[in-house]
Amino acid sequence: MSCWMLLRLHSGDLRRSLLPLYCSLSLRALSSGAISRSLRESYRILQLPDDGASDAAEVKEAYLHMAKLYHPDSGAPTADAALFSQIEEAYRAVLAHLARQKAASHDTQSMEEEEEDKIKSNAPQHRHYLSFEGIGSGTPSQRERQYRQFRVDRATDQVLEYRQKEMEKAAAEEGAMVTRDARLRSKQIKITQAVERLVEDLIQESMARGDFQNLSGTGKPLNKFDHNPYMDPMTHNLNRILIDNGYQPEWIVAQKEIRETIDKMRMSLQEVRARLGEPMRHSETLQWKEHCAAFADELGKLNKKVDNFNLIVPLMNRQMVHYSLKRELEKILKTDQLLRQEKEREKEKKQKEQMETARTSQNTRQGLITWMQNLLK
Repeated sequence: MSCWMLLRLHSGDLRRSLLPLYCSLSLRALSSGAISRSLRESYRILQLPDDGASDAAEVKEAYLHMAKLYHPDSGAPTADAALFSQIEEAYRAVLAHLARQKAASHDTQSMEEEEEDKIKSNAPQHRHYLSFEGIGSGTPSQRERQYRQFRVDRATDQVLEYRQKEMEKAAAEEGAMVTRDARLRSKQIKITQAVERLVEDLIQESMARGDFQNLSGTGKPLNKFDHNPYMDPMTHNLNRILIDNGYQPEWIVAQKEIRETIDKMRMSLQEVRARLGEPMRHSETLQWKEHCAAFADELGKLNKKVDNFNLIVPLMNRQMVHYSLKRELEKILKTDQLLRQEKEREKEKKQKEQMETARTSQNTRQGLITWMQNLLK
């Protein structure tokens, strides 16, 4: 009765029913049950279990261990050429068995996949459209890929539509801004060169303010500046325009700031030294040290500005060196000594003039008295 029922089954159902049995039998035949005596002997030579459960890594590790012991060139006391040849043959036999076993399992897996694909392809047609929004055709995996591509295309179209709407909205706002304010329109002009962009921005802003209306030289060429044979005429004229309008490069402004700062620091410390006596008392010496420490801190900050200046200056010969605290203090002390000596000379000169004036007045008075005495006689 059971055989008659099996014959009544569908051919595909019969294959599906017998496939697990066939796979298990084939794998069992390739595993322990189908191992011959020679293969068991090969496992024993490699000192592995003869049930065939060892994998390729264990077999290789056992072969290397045996080779270190019995290889003729290993130099070990147990080296034996005949025994090593048996080990090598056993290793090759075991590897061949593992390869056949792996191929058989792969064939079985492929048969299962083919059978699963056949089962999926024989599914009722009305189930194709129960998922994936009714997109695509073929197997579920094919329809899934087609549905993913459909979603990507739909998202791309939505992004493009959104960008188009945003661009139209921005264009509308830009048009309204142009009609309301000409100055904002000038800022949207894109010019690649830095100098041209600066000049063009200034021109557009001036035009928006109406500075170019009713000019005396409208429509006439610019007056030529002094010619410089070592510079491009256009660059020379642009530089002259910037200089005449109060614009200077960043490195020139930084250099000017550094020089003005060091001059102020020197004058301030010079005034402090001038107020102290010569020689200085103990309290004056402490005050001088405090002012020197503050001067050193300010000088360190100034040297950082010098480093920044050297990074932006375009010419190597325009670079500056750090200011030395020792040289600055020596220069200030030397200048103070010269000023004090000059004051001493002026003081002595004034004293001499006063003495000459007193002597002259005394002689004049004495001469007047003598003349009056001679007159009374």
